[in-house]
Amino acid sequence: MNKTVHISKKKKSTSLSERKAAMAAQDQIIKDSLFLVKHKFLVMSGKGGVGKTSVAANLAMALSRKGARVGLMDVDLHGPDIPRILGLKGVLEASVDGRITPKPYSDNLEVVSVGSMAGDPDKAVIWRGPLKLKVIREFISGVVWGLLDYLIIDSPPGTGDEPLTVAQTIPDAKAIIVTMPQEMSLDDVRKSINFCKTVKMEVLGLIENMSGFVCPHCGRSIDLFGAGGGFRTAKAMNIPFLGRIPLDAKMVKCADAGEPYMEKYPDSEATKAYDQIVASIMGRKAEKVDSGMIES
Repeated sequence: MNKTVHISKKKKSTSLSERKAAMAAQDQIIKDSLFLVKHKFLVMSGKGGVGKTSVAANLAMALSRKGARVGLMDVDLHGPDIPRILGLKGVLEASVDGRITPKPYSDNLEVVSVGSMAGDPDKAVIWRGPLKLKVIREFISGVVWGLLDYLIIDSPPGTGDEPLTVAQTIPDAKAIIVTMPQEMSLDDVRKSINFCKTVKMEVLGLIENMSGFVCPHCGRSIDLFGAGGGFRTAKAMNIPFLGRIPLDAKMVKCADAGEPYMEKYPDSEATKAYDQIVASIMGRKAEKVDSGMIES
């Protein structure tokens, strides 16, 4: 005989109440953890293929090379490439209380990536929106950063679940938007700027990546993807323009080999460009260091 199971409204209400309580508790953990982080930057782009992850990794390295204490968080669930770019291997370890311990890259730079949570890097990640939100929140709340001057967060391209979740979870994060000079990329980056306005996230500035290529044979600079589009877009949208990063084929080889580009080519034009951008970012704050924290 079939029996009909009735779920009372009271039980539904209790379940909903428990979920809200759990989320509130998680919000407090996130707030307490990120209270120790002075500046949070979300690196985002309107489309893929503009070198956003490379920019995030090199910005983190450049900041750390100037003496700042930096954390680099990779929340790109479908393409977590930060560990490979920096040559980091192995899965993330948990502390005594079960929270995630960042991987040290250097004395001033620590890294966490969703790509370091699973042993098989070739395994496809197939997650729907609500699960993405849950995973990212748990990931952010689960990391023990300690005192940091800067937290750089690499998110997937576009204006979907991942950047939205970060914007809602870390309300004081500021956006660094990456684009290329070509007009197609600029159309997409304008969407990112409007996304930030919609979620009330301050835009720290725009970076034009792959801006010019110096021929290794003749030494001439070639604008493979056009020129000046990032600056014009920043001016038209009334946001700061942080600078241009030239295209360097050696950067691609370094990423494939897991060799950090800045370490191998400290005197390259691209490295100098990153140093100039970081000097501009740090110049917006007082460069006084007190107990490892840069004060505004």
